[in-house]
Amino acid sequence: MSTKNDRDAVPSQESREAEVKIAQGIDLDDLDGAILAFLQRNGRATNFEVGDAVGLSASAASRRIQSLEAAGVIRGYRAVIDDRMLGKRMTVYIRVTLERQSAPVLSSFETAVRHCREVVSCHLMAGQYDYMLVARVAGIDDYGRLHQNELSRLPGVIRLETSFALRDVLDGGRP
Repeated sequence: MSTKNDRDAVPSQESREAEVKIAQGIDLDDLDGAILAFLQRNGRATNFEVGDAVGLSASAASRRIQSLEAAGVIRGYRAVIDDRMLGKRMTVYIRVTLERQSAPVLSSFETAVRHCREVVSCHLMAGQYDYMLVARVAGIDDYGRLHQNELSRLPGVIRLETSFALRDVLDGGRP
């Protein structure tokens, strides 16, 4: 990864993003960004395919990818499953309020929610709610089962508010 000492007089969005990364101790250039974008779309790409897409040799692409992995920018690779193909066609957003925000309550909740298979993401929130969950279910009856048998029984939960997506327009989990 290269070091960029000169900055434009009026920073662009890209240079502001790069400055944030530099402030975090990670110096990425345009090629690193292109590699990351390509790998997000095709995580199974070979070094040759990555290099070809960004204008590098396979060995140069490999060195940069290894650098990005070592720096923790690339945390891993995984298969992205299309839940709709498995019959889970409904996306559900669940706002969770806990009895209190003490460390033991938060920890117990976070440990337990990891065992809810339909929950695909969980976020600790600032503001009115303690957590935002995203779940994928087959339909309203499936969500009713999830709500009654799992979510309402999570440690510390005193309130659940649910919204149902009418349609997924853009989902970062899909290529």
